[in-house]
Amino acid sequence: MVFLDFEKPLETLFEQLEKIKQVGEQGDLDVTPMVKELENKIAITRKEIYANLSGWQKVQLSRHPERPYTLYYISQMCKRFNELHGDRHFGDDKAIVGGLANLDGQTVMILGHQKGTNTKMRQYRNFGMANPEGYRKALRLMKLAEKFGFPVITLIDTPGAFPGLEAEERGQAEAIARNIYEMMVLKVPVICVVIGEGASGGAIGIGVGDRVFMLENTWYSVISPESCSSILWHSWEHKETAAEALKLTAEDMFGFGLVDGIIKEPVGGAHTAPEEMAKILKKQLKKELAELSELSAEERVQQRILKFSSMGRFEQLPDSKLAKLTATADKK
Repeated sequence: MVFLDFEKPLETLFEQLEKIKQVGEQGDLDVTPMVKELENKIAITRKEIYANLSGWQKVQLSRHPERPYTLYYISQMCKRFNELHGDRHFGDDKAIVGGLANLDGQTVMILGHQKGTNTKMRQYRNFGMANPEGYRKALRLMKLAEKFGFPVITLIDTPGAFPGLEAEERGQAEAIARNIYEMMVLKVPVICVVIGEGASGGAIGIGVGDRVFMLENTWYSVISPESCSSILWHSWEHKETAAEALKLTAEDMFGFGLVDGIIKEPVGGAHTAPEEMAKILKKQLKKELAELSELSAEERVQQRILKFSSMGRFEQLPDSKLAKLTATADKK
């Protein structure tokens, strides 16, 4: 197991548990009472640690190397999955995977970011940072789903769209903008779930849907805490402060009305019980698909447009106060 900085008390307890089990296996001692006592202590400690996590701690959890990614969820939730490749323009981006799947008898188009489970695979998947061809592939699959009337499910987990020169040369901004526009008017049900990191345009490029959810220990923001700290303080040292200021947790996003709900994770995070997490996610997806299928295509599109166009808050100043501020600015 991999333990994060704030999980050190748990690491110590797990080490003690492992030693006691080894003693029991090597000798004739009955260590059952001690094992049960330690397991209870681990459960209590875990609940205490995860009861009040900070924004930065949730960012760390969302990046946990053992956290399940898109292909894992697909394999657990779907009986069959036929992956489709290529954007029909440039190539096949390995950072975004997608295809047709069978979700308990219902055909769906499911796609999402894929980071990779080891160093070699992370390089192969470009750490989940998609190029323009990745977003164009995603759009091709979504339009294919629309043609045949299949619901679309997107799983979001990216530190951002790939910022390389070649990505900009091939139209990164246009590809993401096109996806946002097209997803807004897709005639089939669209459900988006942030399963890990949800950074900037890289996330919103496949994040426009009738329902948008976040897993409990994920984040969604226009910028990562490290990048924000780098811009404001010219250093990554203030990333924890930036994480709190950005209000990027699932609770913050739900409070702002930017997501439709929060999907609870097993205590300790999705990586501690990935099979259970997949079951929880599948149950939520099936529930939402059943509700959305009762609406007509026109109703879904209108509700989707209204939801996203209503996001954001602003305050209009009285004319007198606005005139005073304008006068002050002119003097400066």
